[in-house]
Amino acid sequence: MGGAFLAAAFLARVGGRIGLPTIPLFILAGILLGPHTPGIVLVSDPHELEMLSALGLVLLLFYLGLEFHLDDLKAGGRRMALAGGVYLLLNVGAGLGFGFALGWGTSEALVLAGVLGISSSAIVTKVLVDLNRIGNAETKPILGIIVVEDIFLALYLAALQPILSGADNLAAAVMDAGKAFGFLLALALVARFGTKVIGRLINTRDDELLVISFLGAAVFLAGVSEWFGVADAIGAFMVGLMLGSTASGDRIRKLVHPLRDAFGAIFFFAFGLSIDPGDLPTVLWPVLAAVAVTLAMNVLAGLAAARLYDFGSEPAANISTTLLARGEFALILATMAASAGLDDRLSPFIAGYVLILAVLGPLAAGRSHLLARILPEKQKVGAAG
Repeated sequence: MGGAFLAAAFLARVGGRIGLPTIPLFILAGILLGPHTPGIVLVSDPHELEMLSALGLVLLLFYLGLEFHLDDLKAGGRRMALAGGVYLLLNVGAGLGFGFALGWGTSEALVLAGVLGISSSAIVTKVLVDLNRIGNAETKPILGIIVVEDIFLALYLAALQPILSGADNLAAAVMDAGKAFGFLLALALVARFGTKVIGRLINTRDDELLVISFLGAAVFLAGVSEWFGVADAIGAFMVGLMLGSTASGDRIRKLVHPLRDAFGAIFFFAFGLSIDPGDLPTVLWPVLAAVAVTLAMNVLAGLAAARLYDFGSEPAANISTTLLARGEFALILATMAASAGLDDRLSPFIAGYVLILAVLGPLAAGRSHLLARILPEKQKVGAAG
């Protein structure tokens, strides 16, 4: 564990000197010190860090919820839902078409639709924090798209599971989807109407008690979410959404920073442990083609979101590049595909695709001004209102 932290810190320090973002360097540390590369093997079984990695994802999304105010959701919920819907339509649709074009099978195409269609919430959050863009005007639609994606993710997994397992019980699939949607609705109602009660329950002058309280609430509800078939990350996000609007919100944002950064680093390190670079050459060309499709769809989605919000070319480029990375959801799908006995090429394909975009996404986001130069100018950002 100590070695994982030190390796991630060392590579991040080296990369920082030449202007590289931390996310791909944390992932690289996991690849270099994992079981799939020669040399020092710091962690032979990636499952050893599974709980800590999950905690990192929970804290990243909890922080995202803290920054996403309910007032923003009420004021611009319709546009956010529309922007998220357009993003999913373009990316999931392109992923499904790409899956059928590969000719690996219908179940495989459905898996690839999710892999190519859903951004990495963890990487998006980290990019916004690292680039100091949380307060930017275009961050609201970015967060809105992430929320829509996470809701879609819960329903998509519930629907996909019986298909991959070969189950023909439609009623069970509908029940699973209904259970997930009902739980999400209950969380949304509590966030909308229960903020004052939650604020009184969480409030304390003692920082130690406040940390234990919000951390317990985030992790507990993340676990309950999984039981209802909803991604643990969205449960943590909803807790952040509730607590961010309370009187303790500003203190919680400050206190969660070191926890978020430390366990977030472990999440990306563990992400690297799961990648076997030796498998990548066998699926190199499909991976590169998928990356090109995702780049094109993200630019189109960024332009569509910018048009909805009357943004100019720079915010459009920021939206396109910030949402580019793929990550934890794709790896979940890879595990499901392997368990279902689908095409053997899926796992290395997903690993290569995710690795390239996990590296390319933060790099592109940091240089989004280059993309902005070639995008059409719509309107000044200040006109967003």
